Amino acid sequence: MTQLPSAGALQGLRVLDLSRILGGPLCGQILGDHGADVLKVEPPQGDDTRTWGPPFRDGVASYYYGLNRNKRIQFLDLAKPEGQQRVRELMAEADVVVENFKIGTMEKWGIGWEQMQREYPALIWCRVSGFGEDGPLGALPGYDAAIQAMAGIMSVNGEAGGDPLRVGLPVVDMVTGMNAVIGVLLALHERARSGKGQLINASLYDSGISLLHPHAANWFMNGKIPQRTGNAHPNIYPYDVVNTGTSPIFLAVGNDRQFKLMCEHLGQPELGTDERFATAGQRSVNRVALKALLEQALATRDCVQLADELMSIGVPAAPVLDVEQALEAPHTQHSEMVIQMGEYRGLGAPVKLSRTPATYRFAPLAEGRDFLKDK
Repeated sequence: MTQLPSAGALQGLRVLDLSRILGGPLCGQILGDHGADVLKVEPPQGDDTRTWGPPFRDGVASYYYGLNRNKRIQFLDLAKPEGQQRVRELMAEADVVVENFKIGTMEKWGIGWEQMQREYPALIWCRVSGFGEDGPLGALPGYDAAIQAMAGIMSVNGEAGGDPLRVGLPVVDMVTGMNAVIGVLLALHERARSGKGQLINASLYDSGISLLHPHAANWFMNGKIPQRTGNAHPNIYPYDVVNTGTSPIFLAVGNDRQFKLMCEHLGQPELGTDERFATAGQRSVNRVALKALLEQALATRDCVQLADELMSIGVPAAPVLDVEQALEAPHTQHSEMVIQMGEYRGLGAPVKLSRTPATYRFAPLAEGRDFLKDK
C-alpha cells in the first residue's frame, strides 16, 4: 500500500520527533500518516519500546512497530555535543518539534524550548509530559497506568462491587498523543496569521482528567462519587452486555424510540410501555429488573443474528468480538483500518479526508538523516 510521498494534507510540513514510548511517537505517526515529513531521533540504544515484547521481529518488538511508521529514523546521543549540534541543524529546518524528555533535560543540553525559540521563532514545540512543567506534580514522570489510577479512571472501571481496574489499553497515552496532534494543528493555524511558533503542553495527567465524562459531569451536578458499573453505562439503560442463547450481545439503546423498537422486535411490546421502563430515566433506575427480563427474552436468540437484525431496524447492538475477530471483520477491511506494507501490518488512519487522504509511505525502521527536499 505504498503511496506517493507528496500526498497528504500536511505535505511539506517538517516534523522532528525526539520522543519515545507512546504519546509522542503516536503524535509523530499521525502527522506522518497525513503527509508530514517526520524525522525521528532515537538514542543509540533505540526507543525503549523496541524491547517491549514479545512478540519480536528481527529483535524489535511489535509495540514499537505500532507507533513508528511514516517516519525515517536516525540514532544520536543528545548528551554529547555532536548530537546536540546535529539536532540544532535539524531544528533549523523543522516546522515542529515533538519531545517528551523529563522537564529540564533538553535545557541542560542547551537545546530546550526557550533556547531554541530565540534562534527559531517560528518553530512549534510540542512537549508531551506526565504532569506538565509546574504545579504540585510538575516535572515528575508519568506513566499511563499510574495516571489512570490518579485521574479516577480506574475507580469507575471494573465490575460493580469489584476492584478498580486498569483499562485494557493505554488510553491515557493514546489520548495524550491525539491531544498533541490537535495542539500542533492549532499552533500551525495560528502561525499562519502571526508567523510565530509557540509551546504546546500535552500532559498525561490533563488528558486523563479530560476523559472523565460523564462521571465528572454527574459529580458536578449531584456530588455523588461515581462507582463502577461493569459494562453498564452509569446514565442510560440498556447500554450493557446482555446474555443471549449463544454469546453476549452489547445493547446500546440511547433513547425511548430505540427501546420500543427493540421490544417490538423481541416480541415484548409490553416492556416498551411498562411504566418502569418507558422513559430513559426510569430504565436507568430500574436497570436490574430490566436486564433480567431482557436476558429471559434473549435466552433462545443467536447473538450475531440478533445484532444484525437490531442494527437493520436502527437499534445499536453488537456481538462482543475478540481482537482477531475485530481486525478481520469485513467492515474493518472496507474501512482500510488494517494496512500492509511488505511484512509490516498495522492499524490504518481513522480520520478520512476526501481529497488528501492518509498515505503509508515508510514502514517502521526506515532510515533517514535529512528532511526531504520537496518542501
